Amino acid sequence: VQLVESGGGSVQAGGSLRLSCSASGYTVRSYCMGWFRQAPGKGREGVAVIDNDGSTSYADSVKGRFTISEDNAKNTLNLAMNSLKPEDTAMYYCAARPSGANCLRMSNFGYWGQGTQVTVS
Repeated sequence: VQLVESGGGSVQAGGSLRLSCSASGYTVRSYCMGWFRQAPGKGREGVAVIDNDGSTSYADSVKGRFTISEDNAKNTLNLAMNSLKPEDTAMYYCAARPSGANCLRMSNFGYWGQGTQVTVS
């Protein structure tokens, strides 16, 4: 399993970015997939997850602004981020785990990408 993120960058507050995670070695739709982030000096936190049945869960801080989705044709995981705030600044990581219990609780993810930086000023 290999995960490679892209789409990060710098944007002004109120702007938008779209992150993508390209997966190889397995099919995205068959796994529980998620986005996590880690800001400087802080712990890693779950942002959004999507299970193999399409159910999703979001952190309260991003609800209504971020949307997680899968592109099955491209075997990628996406995160559309709108109305960005300076507090969204962080390294964003794509992650995967087998579907099932605790997926929507954003726990027990075992496969991780290298991350892509998002900076909001």
